[in-house]
Amino acid sequence: MSASQEILVCFAVKEESRPFEKRIENMRGIWVLVTGMGEQNASDSIRAAFASRQPRLVMTCGFAGGLTPDLKQGQIIISTKDARLNELLTEEGAKSVRFHCAARVAATAEEKRLLRQETGAEAVEMESKAICNICEENGVPSATVRVVLDEAEQDLPLDFNRVMTGKLEIDYFLLAIALFRRPRLIPPLLRFQMQARSAAGRLAEFLARVIARS
Repeated sequence: MSASQEILVCFAVKEESRPFEKRIENMRGIWVLVTGMGEQNASDSIRAAFASRQPRLVMTCGFAGGLTPDLKQGQIIISTKDARLNELLTEEGAKSVRFHCAARVAATAEEKRLLRQETGAEAVEMESKAICNICEENGVPSATVRVVLDEAEQDLPLDFNRVMTGKLEIDYFLLAIALFRRPRLIPPLLRFQMQARSAAGRLAEFLARVIARS
């Protein structure tokens, strides 16, 4: 199968992509790209990918934070300029929303409230704007397909911005220090990890259904 017939499915991190990759082990025509977090990493990765091969469709996928109370954990939310794609995704049960592409993790309910107030968006993530813009430059249809990880009223168990490198990667030394200083964070972090696994699984199921029809 040529690259122009492939579907490129982008994720920021392996925690988002892993369940999907397991589901597509025996499927052809799917290209998974883990870009790294944030617009710069996403932009660099997608440009490098397009320099080697160009797919027929790109989906930028992963977790999102809800900014409105009606978006619930595990809900699939989407955005696309392609009418056919929008119809397909909504037929499978996704909700079309307006995303805000942020430069940092929205770690608290108050941050999310302010983002909603300032941007009018319904959900927040960190990569899709860059990916979709580059797809548009190259004439490749794209869609943002995300799963709600944390709801609007939910504070994250940790401000992950404080344990990241300048390249938006988790610094596990800083994380270990944070947990050593505040061991009470460990149980809520473990619960959040389970929440993330559940959300990634729901997203993988949805993407597999959509791709089967694409």
